[in-house]
Amino acid sequence: MKNRPKILLSGGGTGGHIFPAVAIANKLKEKYPQSEILFVGAKGRMEMEKVPAAGYDIEGLWISGFQRRLTLGNLSFPLKLVSSLCKAKRIIKKFKPDVAIGTGGYASGPLLFQASKKGVPTLILEQNSYPGVTNRILSKSVDVICVAHEGMEKYFPKDKMVVTGSPIRKEILEMKVDKKDAVKFFNVEEDKPVLLIVGGSQGARGINLAVKENLKKILDAGVQVIWQTGKAFYPEAVKVTRESSAAGRVKVYEFINKMDYAYAVADVVVSRAGAIALAEIVAVGKPAIFIPLPTAAEDHQTKNALTLAENGAALLLKEKDAIEKLAETVIDLINSEEKKQEIKNKLEKFKTPDATGKIVEQVEKLMEGKK
Repeated sequence: MKNRPKILLSGGGTGGHIFPAVAIANKLKEKYPQSEILFVGAKGRMEMEKVPAAGYDIEGLWISGFQRRLTLGNLSFPLKLVSSLCKAKRIIKKFKPDVAIGTGGYASGPLLFQASKKGVPTLILEQNSYPGVTNRILSKSVDVICVAHEGMEKYFPKDKMVVTGSPIRKEILEMKVDKKDAVKFFNVEEDKPVLLIVGGSQGARGINLAVKENLKKILDAGVQVIWQTGKAFYPEAVKVTRESSAAGRVKVYEFINKMDYAYAVADVVVSRAGAIALAEIVAVGKPAIFIPLPTAAEDHQTKNALTLAENGAALLLKEKDAIEKLAETVIDLINSEEKKQEIKNKLEKFKTPDATGKIVEQVEKLMEGKK
């Protein structure tokens, strides 16, 4: 195999697609410092900002999703698809990749389709327990399919599948943060329980509204709150917090950059149920209450959460019930050492150490001409 492999990566739309792609790129760069890595994303999506910030070049395709309902945007979809397929073909011809990797997102479809058509070894990553449409289509033509969960053969060809787990950020996988340092970082009291609330990289309105309605009850129970709201809800959350008689016990953030510190200080986590959120919570072994996004494609977040909840490794609360039941669910879990320990014990069987390394092994086999 070359010492300077040329690697194409595509993953975008959400942090759940971008961060794993960057984690894979970082691991490959660590192993092959002379490698050339090029990302391909969708114009106007967050990868066009996040990938260059991580130190990698990116090309943008004019592509978006196809809505399942009749919209004006759907009228331009065929044109966007043809445009993206043509540009993906040009990128492959010019870059001459040794391998192409897709972690999900609009751009991965045209890129991986053209790469496999041109005979480039291809690999896709499916982190959800219910695969997206793009990966289901691509599974017919790619060489290797890395999955996060067992039992995915009902969606993908078994002979192409490898169970690797989900790549997560190195600092969270290794978790070197001491709880005392995290207590100091967030300026919380060491002897009072901490609830961490995260709704994904852009916040989650359904979770935020439920927190707003339940905040007083949670604080009255002696719980401290670290609340990542996302940009849109941040001003409202600040206002609600300031009006609280226990405002000092709520720390509101638009975005938490030091998630390893946040996990280190948390006793219980309330979160959406995207693949990355699940993988990180499993890795750090924290009791969690998942509130899946009900409008997620094919309701895949609920399916993700059920993977843990049905095995006693998490709690599941539907968004429609969150305003009524959030405080009660949080307080019951925080006050039960037995229940928290039971969840931590059950999480152990879901841990997949070094998922990124396992994926990179598959990439190397492809570049060496093996499957």
